[in-house]
Amino acid sequence: MDLLWLLIIGLIAGWLASMIVGGPFGLLGDLIVGIVGSYLGSWLFARMGWSAGGGTLGSIITATIGAIVLLLILRLFNSARWHR
Repeated sequence: MDLLWLLIIGLIAGWLASMIVGGPFGLLGDLIVGIVGSYLGSWLFARMGWSAGGGTLGSIITATIGAIVLLLILRLFNSARWHR
């Protein structure tokens, strides 16, 4: 059941991040971005001493912020590669 929640939250967070930042990657790409963003968001929130609250909504917020940061980093590296 935990794996199912991870996939659902990852998909929602990846989709939200792609809508905010741009660059939709499709269903699988959004899922991967959301799952990696979930780990990145959890790590960032722990380092900053922040909390998005508990439960599903807090997990979605944390994962979405992590996914947004991940997409911005990917965009930064992608644009730097093309401007050489």
